[in-house]
Amino acid sequence: MFDMSWGEVMVIGAVALIVIGPKDLPKALRTLGNMTAKVRRMASEFQSQFNDAMREAELDEIRKQVEGVNQSVTSFDPVQSVRDELKGAIEGPASTTPPVNPVIAPEPTSPALTDASAASGPLPIAPEPPLAPSPADHPAAPAEAPAILPDGAKA
Repeated sequence: MFDMSWGEVMVIGAVALIVIGPKDLPKALRTLGNMTAKVRRMASEFQSQFNDAMREAELDEIRKQVEGVNQSVTSFDPVQSVRDELKGAIEGPASTTPPVNPVIAPEPTSPALTDASAASGPLPIAPEPPLAPSPADHPAAPAEAPAILPDGAKA
């Protein structure tokens, strides 16, 4: 405790024998031992009180956490939450908002597309060219157009 060697203890004992005297030395050593025991008891009592205070502080924090968990658990009613969800699902289609139909773009089937063009988004679709009128739609039209011949050639 005081980091003294046996030699130092012998020197202190010899000085105490000379100063106190051989007659009162046993009584002085007994008093010194009692005082040392009291100091040790007081130190251990202080340490135990300090540890108890620390445990109480930790227990208070843990107790508060447990109370918070208990409160959240008691407010949770799984049967009631399922009932609420079912009521919402039954009453949900009667709402005023119309359902949204998703528009799905057709996937390009051309093998010539690269990853870069596919990543840039869907390609614009060109409108189809109008169909040429068939001769059956126009009865006044000739069935066959005259061939253009070079000058002087006969058909």
